[in-house]
Amino acid sequence: MTLIWPDWIEAVFGVDPDQRSGALEWAIVAVALCATLTFSLLARSEYRGARALSTR
Repeated sequence: MTLIWPDWIEAVFGVDPDQRSGALEWAIVAVALCATLTFSLLARSEYRGARALSTR
């Protein structure tokens, strides 16, 4: 959504925390990306651990 509408927070919530620069929206994207990568790596390690236990 940020790619198409970089100031969506201002329109949706009626506040302007970043003076319409889009910095807050990109920060939300960055945090979501980091969380996705972190949880993907954690899930991968859990999957590998469970698979290793089941093959023993």
